[in-house]
Amino acid sequence: MVTLPQRRRIAVFDSGVGGLTVLGAVHAALPWVDLRFLGDTARLPYGTKSAATVERYALQASKKLVEVPVDALVVACNTASSCAIPALRDAYPFPVLGVIDPGAEAAVRASRTGHIGVLGTERTIASGAYPAAIAMLDGNARVHSLATPLLVSLAEEGWFDHPATEATLLAYLAPWLADAGARKIDTLVLGCTHYPVFKPMLKRVLGRLLDRDVALVDSAEPIAQALTRMLGPAQQAEGRIDLLATDAVERFVRVGGLFFPVGKAAVELVDL
Repeated sequence: MVTLPQRRRIAVFDSGVGGLTVLGAVHAALPWVDLRFLGDTARLPYGTKSAATVERYALQASKKLVEVPVDALVVACNTASSCAIPALRDAYPFPVLGVIDPGAEAAVRASRTGHIGVLGTERTIASGAYPAAIAMLDGNARVHSLATPLLVSLAEEGWFDHPATEATLLAYLAPWLADAGARKIDTLVLGCTHYPVFKPMLKRVLGRLLDRDVALVDSAEPIAQALTRMLGPAQQAEGRIDLLATDAVERFVRVGGLFFPVGKAAVELVDL
């Protein structure tokens, strides 16, 4: 009798559809793994909430996801990663991966000058999580942080290449990069899983403001690489993808499809 390999399953959650950028990277690297994704669309954005509220939301979202046994939980939300990782790791026996450390590691590897910029939500920036993580890796690095909360709403609207988005980026970045320190950045961390969809526009706007290229890094690929090392040999069968949302399912499919090929997959409406 042939013993089939045990199916592997990873749970991923975010405040909205932005975490689908992480889901896409994980699926590309591990197509044989079953994936469960929850977008807490009823309560986004997390970035304007208190740390205690974000922690509570993260515990509730993860509890729903792990009703089906999983091998790992990915917190595909920078705000939740900055506030809730200790509580989540205390709650579960399996690995819990946040996006802060992988993003910091990628930024340190990419930077040549040691001047690293970070864009994120108000809560992520206020937490100081990225400067702390980067300092652990390179004590000489200089981190220049900027809260850009409106970008979450623009991403959720699907306005990836839109005049309003360009105007918003210019309004945020031009005053920030007028500072002599921030102007030295050669690497920019996209410290929100919604932000990678703005990479083409960010490259254009940064090129216009700085007259040079800046490396853009996020956590999606490093997370996928970490999970690949963790889960061992691949299987042949294609993994299943389950999508859950706490509100606005039709919008989740419409906008989420711009982040990840949701297609006509059924999205389950859940109550936390």
